[in-house]
Amino acid sequence: MDQLKRSLLEAPIIEKNGYHYFVHPISDGLPKLDPGLLREIVIGIIRKAELEAVDRIVTPAAMGIHISTAVSLMTDIPLTVIRKREYGLEDEVAISQQTGYSENEMYINDVREGERVLVLDDVLSTGGTLAAVLEALDGIGAEVVDTVAVIKKVGGENKVDDAGRDVKTLINVDVVDGEVVIVDETGDD
Repeated sequence: MDQLKRSLLEAPIIEKNGYHYFVHPISDGLPKLDPGLLREIVIGIIRKAELEAVDRIVTPAAMGIHISTAVSLMTDIPLTVIRKREYGLEDEVAISQQTGYSENEMYINDVREGERVLVLDDVLSTGGTLAAVLEALDGIGAEVVDTVAVIKKVGGENKVDDAGRDVKTLINVDVVDGEVVIVDETGDD
């Protein structure tokens, strides 16, 4: 994870409503996303995730899409994107997403009871998005085989931990005095 580590240490920090946010190609699409960085992340996810019993990859829009698409291409596991747009399709499930700096509605379509899913996301910070996604998948009756976030921002509230859910990560960071600090370069298992 050398490229991921290096890119995080170089990431600019901005403040949004009192929340210190790092700007990174994986979580924001800028600066440019180097294919080598994406490849390193995909290999890390494939090595860390339980893939043998997975029927489908599920990811929230938007910044999980590029990661999940690459994992889907490498593993031949189909992908479903949780969208921020309501379609009104049969069995659509609405969820409320709350992050450290925003609140949105999201919609799950085409995930069925009994399906075994891998949930992938770009960043685990407050846990608002993943907690809502995992709760909705439980409500559908899908079996969450594994959950992986590329980057975990530590040091604050984490709604996923509070709900007793485990999320694997590739790297854990904090923002201290306006800079990204690597807390655990191997992430959580």
